[in-house]
This record gives sequence, structure tokens and C-alpha cells, in this order.
Amino acid sequence: MKEIYKCEKKEDTILYKIGMFSQMNRVTIKALRHYDDLGLLKPADIDKFTGYRYYTSQQLPILHQILALRQMGFSLEEIKMVQSGKSEMELLQKRKCELIKKIAEETMKLSQVECYLLQNDQDMDYHIILKELPEVIVASLRTVIPDYDALFAIVPPMGAEMERLGCICAVPQYCFTLYHDGEYKEENIDVEVCEAVTEKKQDSDMLTFQTIEKVETAACVLHKGSYSGFPKAYASVLRWAEDNGFEIIDNPRESYIDGVWNKDLEAEWLSEIQFPVRKV
Repeated sequence: MKEIYKCEKKEDTILYKIGMFSQMNRVTIKALRHYDDLGLLKPADIDKFTGYRYYTSQQLPILHQILALRQMGFSLEEIKMVQSGKSEMELLQKRKCELIKKIAEETMKLSQVECYLLQNDQDMDYHIILKELPEVIVASLRTVIPDYDALFAIVPPMGAEMERLGCICAVPQYCFTLYHDGEYKEENIDVEVCEAVTEKKQDSDMLTFQTIEKVETAACVLHKGSYSGFPKAYASVLRWAEDNGFEIIDNPRESYIDGVWNKDLEAEWLSEIQFPVRKV
């Protein structure tokens, strides 16, 4: 049999049973009891014999405030702080900033999805991510090489010099090349080969020790296979940056993860192209 809710009158104030109050405000009985337990909205009266909770119309503004703030994403703890005297306006301004940031993040995700949908089949091999590049101490060798093949001739003597100076490579290993020309060149290329180490040593005729500052945001892409395919990886990052509203703010890095030193097949070489960027 359907329960009939009755209103009771006490000292000229109408008392609503919790069930009726729940129906009137489209809020569950469970939620009202939870608000009671937390001290957010105590019943106006509790029958000492039956334990029934009763509410009044004067409590509606309190309930509406709770429901409105909940719909805006505030926690019950934050709402309790407002009831205890914390500025509601201050919390609203904070929430506004959080929502603007979230909208910007979601908009960027949408832009990335649209960018991938517009890529051709070849570009689908490249997935660009944003990440921080930590501060790192490096042993570096800067020189001008006649062409890119000459780059491999630098590494063996550089490794021997590092061993002579007692260098210990950082873990995980981080070996990368910086290009200082600011543009693509096929000859007379200004390069700097860097190997992350645990501490600085005294500079030698061949090596310089320095701390490279942290990069807050880098657009990074993995390339598998021959280094001759790097231009495709570079192009994919540049297109992605342009389509997603980023600008390149420093020279790119080529980080070598797997290569001739640990992989027999050229197809298994793995590198990461890292572009320092910032949102326009």
C-alpha cells in the first residue's frame, strides 16, 4: 500500500517528514541522512519515540545551496567550510579557474584527436606526446661535422675520453644530440653530442661538462629504424605542433634508446625526437 505522507504542524511551523522533504526537492533520503551525519543539514526535529526526521521550509535555502554547489563540483567538505564561514565567492573563483583549466585540457585533447584523424597512413606511425625533460648533467662534445654519417665517428672517442676521466653514466641512460644551426643542413652541421652523467668532471680538450636545464614541455615522438627516416619524424612533430597551437622554443634533441651498440638489425633501432615547445 502506497505510503501517505502527512504534514504536521508544530508551533505554527509545518514539519515535513524526510520522505516528503526528499520528494519535494528531488534528493534521496540517503543523501539527506548523509548531510545530517556530516552536520551540513540537520533535521529541524527528530521524534524521540519513532526517530522520524522532520524538516521545515526554512531549511530549503540551505539545501539548495548544498545542491547548487554540488552541481558545480564542490566537495561536501568544501561546502561545510562555506557553512563555517569560508568565503563562497573565493571558492567559486577557485572553481572557475579549475574549470577553465580543465576545458583547455579537454580542448587540447580534442584537437589532438582531430589531428590524428586528419593524418595520412604514414603519419599514423608517429604518436606525439607531451612530457617534461628533467634537468641533466652531461658530458658533451660540440663540433662541426661534414655530414650526418660523420656523427657516428664522434661517439667511440668520446666514450673513451669519458672512461679516462672516470665518468659514470646516469641511469637510465640518456644520450642525445643537439643541433645548433636552427635549420636543416646537409653539410657543415653544428652538433653537440651529450651523454648524461652522475657528476661533472674537469673539462678536457675534448669534453665539456655542463648542466642542461629542465624543459617544462617537450613534444616527443618515437622513430624506429634507420636514422635516414628522421625527416619523417621531424615533419610529424612540426605538423602536430602547428595543428595544436604549439611553437618550437629551442633546438630539438635526438635521443638514442636502441642502436647499433645493442641491436643487430637496423629496423630495431629506436630513437626519440624531442622538441621543446610552449602553447601559443
